[in-house]
Amino acid sequence: MSKKYFPIVITCGDPSGVGPEVAVSAWKALRDEIPLCILIDPNFLPKNINVKILDQPPIASDIERSSLTVIRHKFVEKRVPGKPNPKHAEAIIKVIERGVRFVKDGQCSAICTMPISKSVLKDGANFPFPGHTEYLAHLDGRKNYGMMLVNKYLKVVPATIHIPIKDITKYLNAELIEKTIKTTHQELTSRFSISNPSIWISGLNPHAGENGTIGDEEQKIIIPSIKKLRSKGYNLIGPVSADTMFYGKKRRNFDAAICMYHDQALIPIKTLDFHSSVNLTIGLSFIRTSPDHGTAFDIAGQNLANPTSTIEAIKLAWNMVKKDQKYQ
Repeated sequence: MSKKYFPIVITCGDPSGVGPEVAVSAWKALRDEIPLCILIDPNFLPKNINVKILDQPPIASDIERSSLTVIRHKFVEKRVPGKPNPKHAEAIIKVIERGVRFVKDGQCSAICTMPISKSVLKDGANFPFPGHTEYLAHLDGRKNYGMMLVNKYLKVVPATIHIPIKDITKYLNAELIEKTIKTTHQELTSRFSISNPSIWISGLNPHAGENGTIGDEEQKIIIPSIKKLRSKGYNLIGPVSADTMFYGKKRRNFDAAICMYHDQALIPIKTLDFHSSVNLTIGLSFIRTSPDHGTAFDIAGQNLANPTSTIEAIKLAWNMVKKDQKYQ
């Protein structure tokens, strides 16, 4: 493998969850084709695999396929699978920070993050961010960012992310919708090489508001935002009723769908293919992917976790790395 490539760094996420085990499974599946290193306390890893422990990421050509390359990060408490520990919170946050720094400094080519528990981080470190996505954007100094879920069937982007349903209309406005459309368009053209991408936008209310009879957000903010950006050349359709835009015939007509809130976007893509769906953070200066599932404390340590989403997340990141101009 050429020295111009640098490894993908996998962050451990909450060590009490399935992150460490699915990361190891993904490494076993991909070690012959993708250079990987994992940022974790070595004591959290299985004893039946060979590891090479370092303090900094190596270049790709120095990575040994027979050994898992581990970037050491000390945790103060032991890992107990299935038993979340708020005392892990500070170290979990620092692992994310280090992983981002490795990528931004050019030591790693992309980051793939294992799942975290927001409640653990809040209880243990007063973590002020709603989730991984918002924290990564903060570390990158980005205001225009989003969460794109990707699988072979769909690409979906929720305009509001980790917001309680009762508060959605407090956050949803024309500026946010326009930023989401622009960021999605940019990601589709730059990361996925889609020329003039077709983007469909859902309504917020049932039946996209039915001309204002079931809510007026479509009339007041969604339609004007679509018209404004369509006049600037964006290829947009909407607002489309969210309960009909994802069935087979329709979903083949767009490159990505933007929805107004989290579950409106994630339910269809996870229903179509739960295990292969990937979370991609859009709008960052670096490539970040993650599996599209949580910590799964209930099955941690039992070798029941399906690593497919993590494998697909790493493969998506690597494909994007190879398209990046600096690696040409």
